Amino acid sequence: MDLSRTRNAPMATRAGNAGSTPAWMGILVSLWVILLAGGCDKVPTHRSLEDILKSGHITVITRNNAHCYYIYREQKMGFEYDMAEAFADFLGVKLNVETAHSWEEMIPSLTIEGGDFIAASMTITPERKRDVIFSDGYREIRQHLIVNRSNGDVNTVEDLSGRTVHVRRGTSYESRLSALQKEGIDLKIELHENTPTGELIGQVASNDIEITIADSDIAFLNRRYYPKIRVLGAISESEILGWATHRNAPDLRDQINLFLKVIHNNGQLEEIYKRYYADVETFDYLDLAAFHRRIKSRMPAYIRIIQRAADKHDFDWRLIAAQIYQESHFNPKAKSDKGAHGLMQLTLRMATSLDVKDIFDPEQNIEAGTRYLRKLYDHFDK
Repeated sequence: MDLSRTRNAPMATRAGNAGSTPAWMGILVSLWVILLAGGCDKVPTHRSLEDILKSGHITVITRNNAHCYYIYREQKMGFEYDMAEAFADFLGVKLNVETAHSWEEMIPSLTIEGGDFIAASMTITPERKRDVIFSDGYREIRQHLIVNRSNGDVNTVEDLSGRTVHVRRGTSYESRLSALQKEGIDLKIELHENTPTGELIGQVASNDIEITIADSDIAFLNRRYYPKIRVLGAISESEILGWATHRNAPDLRDQINLFLKVIHNNGQLEEIYKRYYADVETFDYLDLAAFHRRIKSRMPAYIRIIQRAADKHDFDWRLIAAQIYQESHFNPKAKSDKGAHGLMQLTLRMATSLDVKDIFDPEQNIEAGTRYLRKLYDHFDK
């Protein structure tokens, strides 16, 4: 069929008359012409496993947050990123990362825009399974209520009646709250367009909002950053996290399942998990509260010294600050029963070898301690 001629032909010719081309065929041709003229970029696309292997690259769709993917000191990191990178290595291809601006964009980015798979701590739900196919599960989580420690009125799901719960739009949290409403809990859902769950938890900690919801790992990890929150009991049954592929790419899904089985059996999955979530269930409120208090009240006095020493000896200043906190809790006069002194707990022998004149002087103590740490680092790096 010569579509260019059809597009330029008189209307009567395209529509047809008695005994010629039926009218419905002319309409069909017109729609096809519209697609050719400008609608083709919206036609759903997908790549098979064979296409991916031939191209030498695979594109993951994820979210830019502390749990999926972020860049730290020019290095790509995140639990989902490390998993996706391991999968790309498993296939022998290069990984490309595409970050969706919102949860609502992720599945369209896969089904229409041409990404290969979604790895974003996504819960497998019946609604989502209508649009994509999921891999086997790789993490089991439950949803938890998050409130401020000063809030003693909310402890169970029943206590949500008459209260407002803040969650991000398009998440399984929203679906769970809607289900609770149908079960008779008279709660109000306040939807946030693109606010990360960690940020909502921070707003609970500062009493800007009363209640939010978070998955197990996210809730327990953020409790370390915001010790003023309480993570209440689960409000959902166990839910499974999985990766998603285009519905027409079962071969890719099957390869993901094989990969997940391999890294589960060889311990790589557990290794990646511990890299980001080790011992997140462990929580000591008094210890964490003291930590946050000292970071605010004591660390600012030494921050410039720490940054200069770290730059001089090629360390991230936060590593040096963390070391100082572990050694002395930022107490410049600290002494140990084993003869260590000052912010970085130098011994008298070490101080002498490093030409320290005043072991309690913050600048001398931090510079010498950082210099010694670089010496150890270089030695063991070899």
